[in-house]
Amino acid sequence: MPRQVKTTPRKRPRQDRSKATVDTILAATARVLVKHGFDGLTTNAVAEHAGVSIGSLYQYFPNKEALVAALIERHVEDMNGQILSELTRVAQLPMADAVRAVIDLTIRAHSVEPELHRVLTEQVPRVGRMAKLRELDAICNRMVAGILSLRRDELAIRDPDIAAFILVSAIESICHRAALFAPEKLGDPRLVDEACVMVNRYLGIEPALPAVRSAA
Repeated sequence: MPRQVKTTPRKRPRQDRSKATVDTILAATARVLVKHGFDGLTTNAVAEHAGVSIGSLYQYFPNKEALVAALIERHVEDMNGQILSELTRVAQLPMADAVRAVIDLTIRAHSVEPELHRVLTEQVPRVGRMAKLRELDAICNRMVAGILSLRRDELAIRDPDIAAFILVSAIESICHRAALFAPEKLGDPRLVDEACVMVNRYLGIEPALPAVRSAA
């Protein structure tokens, strides 16, 4: 039976100085991970890139799996935090405006370091962070379902919960596929335009069509 690898931090930073040290270590982990992949990632390389001693690194992280697990949690929480905040902000806007705002933010969030996003996505099963992803995904789905339920009379949907699942899954799939296989599309404004058309048609919203954009 394979040995269970510990992926939880040894301790949590409490003082500003220790928090800064952990931030530096995780930033170095991201750089090494993108450049060398998980197999080429070592705690010694991370410590060297972070400019800290290996002993300082081991105060917080027992192994490279714990480093990657912490990086995944931070990356996912940051992205979801931005999206959930935007959902709260736009909840009372006209639906077409709310749709565009959330889609635009989601795509922009994935456009920051898409290579890191790709590598971290690949490592989620290895370091056992599916539960964290499920938790944050459930929160996002509940918030979208809540907005759809409140605006149900405006929309051509029958079940807000199912509609929320379909919409979140569709937009996340678009963002993930772009980050994995075509990161250049994340900066193409036509991606936002066409995703908005898809969602608006599904919801039964008929806003003015976006201006036709050239490929140039």
